[in-house]
Amino acid sequence: MKTMDGVKNMGSTGELKAGAVLNYAVILLNNLLGLLYMPYMLRMLGQSEFGLYSLVASVIAYLTVLDLGFTNAVIRYTAKFRAEGKVREQQEMFGMFILIYSAISLVALVAGGFLYANVDAVFSAKMTASELARMKPMLLMLLFNLVITFPLSVFGSIITAYEKFVFQKLLVIGRLLLSTAVMIVLLHFGYKAMALVVVQTVFNIAQLIANWIFCRRRLNVKVVFGRFRFGFFKEVAAYSFWILLNVLMDRVYWSTGQFVLGAVAGTAAVAVFSVAVRLEQMYMSFSTAISSVFLPKVTSMVARGEGDKAISDLFIRTGRIQYCVLAFVLTGFIVFGRQFIALWAGPDYDEVAVYTVSLIFFIPLTVPLVQNLGITILQAKGMMRFRSLMYVGVAAVSLVLQILLSKRYGVEGCAWAVAAGLVLGQIIIMNIYYYKVQRIDILRFWKEIFRMSVVPACVCAVSYFIFRDIRLDSVWRLALGILAYCAVYLPLFWLAGMNASEKGLVRGFFMKILKTGK
Repeated sequence: MKTMDGVKNMGSTGELKAGAVLNYAVILLNNLLGLLYMPYMLRMLGQSEFGLYSLVASVIAYLTVLDLGFTNAVIRYTAKFRAEGKVREQQEMFGMFILIYSAISLVALVAGGFLYANVDAVFSAKMTASELARMKPMLLMLLFNLVITFPLSVFGSIITAYEKFVFQKLLVIGRLLLSTAVMIVLLHFGYKAMALVVVQTVFNIAQLIANWIFCRRRLNVKVVFGRFRFGFFKEVAAYSFWILLNVLMDRVYWSTGQFVLGAVAGTAAVAVFSVAVRLEQMYMSFSTAISSVFLPKVTSMVARGEGDKAISDLFIRTGRIQYCVLAFVLTGFIVFGRQFIALWAGPDYDEVAVYTVSLIFFIPLTVPLVQNLGITILQAKGMMRFRSLMYVGVAAVSLVLQILLSKRYGVEGCAWAVAAGLVLGQIIIMNIYYYKVQRIDILRFWKEIFRMSVVPACVCAVSYFIFRDIRLDSVWRLALGILAYCAVYLPLFWLAGMNASEKGLVRGFFMKILKTGK
């Protein structure tokens, strides 16, 4: 069946699977490039320049909350209108969002100008005059990048709603490869953080333009700047407001630490914290690869009135798959993380501090990561209010703790404040909410997760005590240690941790690779 715009009504299961696989390809490539490129960047920039670069990025990250949650709204309502065969409504909605985002760009420009004018007042206590002078042009370039991004981001959301994940992910892969190659060349010739910011801006704009061209030529998307429907806008705004709060609180968790440490401890502390956050982002990406492609599907399930059991089963099945990946990454990091950081980040960074802060993030973060389809379910149902309000309260407490503990205990104190918020909000409160209100079978979910955890826990504990006294001070020694760990962990987890469905997914994945190679 086709909609009036000539595009198939809701993407196929094959497109979803391809999207998830390509998501993991993007993650593996992104993490591989991070593993290979970031050590080079850290050494070429130096700790002070990298800390400055991370601080500017974290400051601009606050302005991204001006998205106001509309990205998810575009995806949700496009998927909804497509399921209902409403073409004109889609076209008018696209025009409405482009106008809204254009207004948001003006607001971002004003807010960014205010930040620029007050850089000296905020950071002069712990930063040198030279650092402040280098910070200002980077701030302006990233602000320009953000202002251009807002109105053109609509087209990326449309592609997601149409479930054309293959194009999206191939575009991202191309951008990753090309931009990294250019940045390596620039660093080699002595360019610093400002050059990296320019490269990011150029490639971001190129990707936005490619999305626009794909929407026009491949999806035949038309944009109508007609009557502004205030009733519909009110509905969208109510839906987006709670997502906005969610995004804002994420910024409090993962960007405020750099800001606070920049004000009370200086760029060296920001650099250490930023390396741990970069590792946290790598870890988080292994989970979001699956859940990020499910919003159109879950929206369709809700629109069709599928019951709690079907959604609960999807929640558990997705969580198990995510846990298969995360348990392997987490236990491996516990065993080899300190040695890896020493080789990866280099002598300018205290590997024990980075390792400790990373684990403070990783361990409590694992729970919401294996349950992040729950957020997608809430978005599809338009029920983000409770989570967002809860997040506001928990994040406020976490922010106060970050300020207090950063002054007293530095980087680790800031990390413990972030972890406390994760435990209270995303583990304790949200699990109760999923069980009591959303009627997701959380008890069955945890029974299955605990059964899956026996092998990872045992192999991790034994391996930690074996490898802690073995010197893994070269890339080859560390690689051999990791291979030995994999040789024990993977067969045992295959036999005792995975069910028949998960084994079938793995077999199917490798069968496709073998067929492609013939």
